[in-house]
Amino acid sequence: MTSDDTTTPTDHQDAAAHSRAAADTALLEAFGGVRGMVDTTVPGLVFVLLYTLKRDIHLAALASLGLTVLLAVARLVRKETLKHAFSGVLGVAFGAIFAMMSGDAKNFYLPGMLYTLGLAIAYIVSAIFRYPLIGVLLGPMLKENLSWRTRNPGRMRAYTKSTWAWGLILLAKSAVLFPLYWWGDATQLGWVKVALGIPPFLLCVYLTWIFLAKAPPPIDVIAEMEAEEKAERERERTKAEAERIAEPVIAEWTDQIVSEARTRPDAVDRRRPPRHRR
Repeated sequence: MTSDDTTTPTDHQDAAAHSRAAADTALLEAFGGVRGMVDTTVPGLVFVLLYTLKRDIHLAALASLGLTVLLAVARLVRKETLKHAFSGVLGVAFGAIFAMMSGDAKNFYLPGMLYTLGLAIAYIVSAIFRYPLIGVLLGPMLKENLSWRTRNPGRMRAYTKSTWAWGLILLAKSAVLFPLYWWGDATQLGWVKVALGIPPFLLCVYLTWIFLAKAPPPIDVIAEMEAEEKAERERERTKAEAERIAEPVIAEWTDQIVSEARTRPDAVDRRRPPRHRR
């Protein structure tokens, strides 16, 4: 066995550490990270703060919407991903429109609350049908795609647990906010919603990290596909090279056989016309 074929426990540890670091990075990227929390929390804080002080729905709604747009522009200038900022702009825009059209400040929070409830139901349903959304979301980022569903049962369990955690925590958050929307006032709803913005998110991310840290490493199906394509190209190159080498040899053998066949006596006799009997 050559030195290239040997692996040490340190190599496995390094590979596991690299895989875990990639999973941590993908996890933070998938859910927006610290910047995503700021983009989704600060506009709501600005709205409830201005509404508490001024009691002006239009002022509070327009200020929060303007701040959200500025945050999105800042991401654009820094060439960062806009998917979280774009969703934040849409959520705040819908909330601002609902609040100003209805004249009820509580409606500023309604689109976000409905989105949270819908997301919670989607997580739970996907976990029940064994197609957990956390795995669907993180699989491509970790280069395993959906291989965990059939080839990696340990990660399937981890993704299922993580999806249940997200679904139940977001459902509990909705169970707190909707009664305040129905029976509380806008100020109470606003401050409670701001307070429940970051902690449940951090809890979900932490539980997902715990579950995935204990799971087997992802299967890099992208690397497998690239290796298979490389092997196929190598086989085609070897075949073409063999054909290139064999072609003149076969041609030489063919010429030799034809030449020998033409010079044999029986071949000469066969070429002579038959004699006519008298």
